[in-house]
Amino acid sequence: MDAKPKLLSVLDVVTGVLMAAATLAVFFYAPTERVMGAVQKVFYFHVAAGWVGMLGFLAALAAGVAYLRTHDAKWDIIGLAGVEIGMAFMLINIVTGSIWARPIWGAWWTWDPRLTTATIMELAYAAYLMLRQGIEEPDRRARFGAVYAIVAFISVPMTFLSIRIFRTIHPVVIGNGGDVPGAEGGFSMTPKMTQVFMFSLITWSVLFVDIFWHRIRLGKLANRVEQLKLKLGGRTA
Repeated sequence: MDAKPKLLSVLDVVTGVLMAAATLAVFFYAPTERVMGAVQKVFYFHVAAGWVGMLGFLAALAAGVAYLRTHDAKWDIIGLAGVEIGMAFMLINIVTGSIWARPIWGAWWTWDPRLTTATIMELAYAAYLMLRQGIEEPDRRARFGAVYAIVAFISVPMTFLSIRIFRTIHPVVIGNGGDVPGAEGGFSMTPKMTQVFMFSLITWSVLFVDIFWHRIRLGKLANRVEQLKLKLGGRTA
C-alpha cells in the first residue's frame, strides 16, 4: 500500500482537535434548551451525522455519473466509499434521533414522514451493497453500481423535503419551520446554539473528508488485491 500522505496525517490531527472542540462546545458552551433540557444537545450530533450521510450519498451520485462517462475504476471505488460512509452516518442519525425522540415524543419510533423516508433511504443503499455482492465481474459490478447509486439518490431529496411537504412533528432545522403545519417539535436557537450548530456542521464535514480519504485508500488496496486474484485465477484455469 502507498505510504500515507503527510497531508492526510495532518488532516487526522485537525479532525481530532475539531471533534474535541465541537463536543466541548456542545456540552459547555451551548446553553441548555428551556423546554427539552439536556437531551436537546443530541440535536447537534443528530443533524451533523445526517449531513455527513447525505454528503456520502451525494459523492456516490457524482462518482456514478463519472464512472458511466469514463469507465475508470477509481470512480467505482469512490462511489462505494461514499455509500458506505453515508449509510454509517445515516444510521447514527436515525439512532440519535430515536434517543432525542424518546423523552420529547414519548416513543423511540413513530412513522413520521421524516423517519419513514430516512429508513427507506437507508434500505435503498443497503440494497446497493447487496447488489454489488451478487456480481463478481468487476466492470459489470461497477456499471450496475453506478446506475443504482444514481437512481437511489432520489431518496435523499425526498428525505430532506419530507418535513416541508408532509404534515410532521419533526422540527425544520434549516430554513423557517413556522410555515410547516404540524411541526410542533421545533425550537428556536439562541445565537450561541446557532454558533455551535454551524461549528458542528463544519467539523463533521471535515470528519467526512478525513474518513472518505481513508476509505478511498482502502478501496484502492482492495481493488489491487482483487485484480491479483483474477490474474492468478486466470493462470490456474
